[in-house]
This record gives sequence, C-alpha cells and structure tokens, in this order.
Amino acid sequence: MKISGLFAAVSLATLALSTAPATAQQKTFYVAGYGGSFEKTMRDEVIPEFEKKHGVKVEYVAGNSTDTLAKLQAQKGNQQIDVAIVDDGPMYQAIELGFCGKIKDLPTGDLYDAARFKDDRAVAIGIVATGLMYNKKFFEEKGWPAPASWNDLKDPKYKGLIVIPPINNTYGLYTLVMFAKMNGGGEKNVEPGFEIMKKDVNSNVLAYEPSPGKMTELFQSGQAALAVWGTGRVQSFANTGFPVDFVYPEEGAVTLLASACPVEKADASPLASEFVKAMLEPKIQLTLLRDYGYGPVNKKVEVPADLGQMAPIGERASKLYNPDWTTINAKREEWTKRWNREVER
Repeated sequence: MKISGLFAAVSLATLALSTAPATAQQKTFYVAGYGGSFEKTMRDEVIPEFEKKHGVKVEYVAGNSTDTLAKLQAQKGNQQIDVAIVDDGPMYQAIELGFCGKIKDLPTGDLYDAARFKDDRAVAIGIVATGLMYNKKFFEEKGWPAPASWNDLKDPKYKGLIVIPPINNTYGLYTLVMFAKMNGGGEKNVEPGFEIMKKDVNSNVLAYEPSPGKMTELFQSGQAALAVWGTGRVQSFANTGFPVDFVYPEEGAVTLLASACPVEKADASPLASEFVKAMLEPKIQLTLLRDYGYGPVNKKVEVPADLGQMAPIGERASKLYNPDWTTINAKREEWTKRWNREVER
C-alpha cells in the first residue's frame, strides 16, 4: 500500500470509529486484526460466540499489522480499538509505545514460553512459519521439482512468476533478512540481503503484493506460480481447493507469531482481556489450526492426525528461525525507505 493510501485508510478508519455515538461505544467492542480469510474465520467462528456470551456487539476492523499499528498511533490519547491482533514485530513496537495493557489472569501454565510477551502485555495466538508457496499443478505441467530453498527465488526460470509481499509486510521483511543471513549478514548487517534482492531476485518478481486477496488472484489467474507467504495464508488458500502447497526452505522457515493485546486506555473494557484469552481456548486454537494453519500455542491442544499438514508443530516448529526483533524494529524505518528506493521501484 502506498503511504498516501495508508494514511487515507487510517484517517477513514479513525473517523468511522471516532464518530460513533457515545451510547454505541458503550455497547460496541472494537477488534482490529488481519483481513482476508482470517477475518472470515473471526466473523464466523469467534465473534458470534463471544457476543452471545458477553452481551456485546463486536465490530471487526480489518487491516494488515502496519495498518493496525498506524491506527493505534493515530488514535493515541483517544483509543477506540479494544483489542489489536498483529504480527509479533509490530506487537513489540505497540508494547514499547505503551499501546498494550496487561492481560488479566492469563493462563500462563497452559502456554508455550514462546507465546508470552514481556509483562504479559500481549500473547501469541498462533505460530506461523514463513516460507514458500507454489502452484503444484503449474510446476507439474512444467516438469519442475518443488522449490526447496530461498535461493529458488533467484532462479531465472521463475522470471515474472514470483510474488513477494513488500517490506512493510512481515513476509517481505523476512525475505530480506533471510537473504542477508544466508550470505554472511543478518539482522545486524542486512547489506547482503539488499544486494541479493536487487541483483538476483527483483527481476523475477511479478509484484510486491501486500493484499492476501490480490495474492490469491494472481495465482488463480495463472500469472504467479511461486511466492513468499506464511503457513496460515497458504493453508487457507489450499482449503479452497486450489492446488498450492507450502515449502519449509532447507535454510529454515522463519517464525511469525500472530499476537493479540488488550489496548491500554483510560476506559479500557474488562472484556479486552477476555477476548484475548478466548483466542487461546483449545476450541478456538483448533479452529485457527484447521481454517488458518496456525500452530497452537496452548499446550493442552491435542492436534488430530488429519490437521496440521502445513502448520509449524512438533519437529517443524523446533527448526524455525526466530528473528531478532529488537534489532529489526530499530532499523525497520530505515530499511523500508531503502527498499522503496532501491528494490520496489
């Protein structure tokens, strides 16, 4: 999304929330989180039961993680959102900026340590692996083997067939970090990543696409055949019957924690912590696994044999690369400007 478009979207969302009648605000509960298939799962599987249980109307505000963080920044001092669901990187920023309140009575004993954030001001609701998605039918027709490495993104035979989300999306950011890591650098020295992206990958890229809907359209139309995406997105796409599969690259897939926090504000609703905790209940954790490919963060969840084909569970989860978000967040603005100037032109 262009910067101007981002601010326009933020302004519209802020206006829509801030102009709601006071009486409606008392009865309406706002959750900001991912769009696409995740939004559908929330509206179909999570929100109705929560509304019925607590006698509240839940309004869902869809957007990617950077959109939601921008909304929190735009509403600073007058927060309208009650719960924010974002990727772990933006969540660390949200906590640092004071946007997240402490989760009350978090069932810490039920959770894997990796799911917890500092002072329990946020919690992971699912573990996602970032790797490669490919069109199985397309590859079979070409007689190509399935991709196996991040380096496959450099192969000239994929020219014009690759889609990578931009750097303001975690998947695009991880692509840059992994190429840096694989070529003598890493989060503290991302220069090799930029060089590989500019020299070897960029010419193969059809689009740097942030929208899940547009990503699937590019595959469905036959324009794209290989992409960088997460297990959650790929699983939900595969659930539609389209012949895509997920690849854990041999150099490692990257951990992405889908995370939730109750928003800190003077009139914070006690339901904010309740909504976050509802996302951790075994029933919802299995729903997120089934519909969205999330690896459960609740240790009590028993994964049925027919689920979790793509999700990072068991041995797959133990092999994920966990990025250094402290370093990334300190440099992300600088990297974004450089990416827009040198890579995505």
